[in-house]
Amino acid sequence: MELNSLTNTPGARERRKRVGRGCGSGMGKTSTRGHKGQAARKGHKHKLQFEGGQMPLVRRLPKRGFNNAAFNAKALAINVCELEKKFEAGAEITVEALAKAGFSDNKQPKIKILGNGTLTKKFTVKVPCSASAKAKIEAAGGTIA
Repeated sequence: MELNSLTNTPGARERRKRVGRGCGSGMGKTSTRGHKGQAARKGHKHKLQFEGGQMPLVRRLPKRGFNNAAFNAKALAINVCELEKKFEAGAEITVEALAKAGFSDNKQPKIKILGNGTLTKKFTVKVPCSASAKAKIEAAGGTIA
């Protein structure tokens, strides 16, 4: 690095715009606000879609279609190997027990147990299960209510 190769970062030496300081500055008289109108007045603030009182384009256009995203709640997937880690043998697995173990809060509308991993402990499951999870739970000696 040499002293003659040093440069400032872009924008470091730009001065702020001082408006309303005479015509020689190029930003005197109307101070970059244009001539007359609402935008030239002091205290001018308006919403993004405001069009001077005219019905905004957003409200002029018709509403179309339907979006199901708000109603389409995804199921919380919990594998049997995770149950193996968090619960003791002979435990009863319910929505409340899963919430206590830190899997979800009680507001989760759908919970499903999937069959990924191995299971050696015996559980009583009172939550919806996939077919593979059901087979693994029953093979380990557990029951599904």
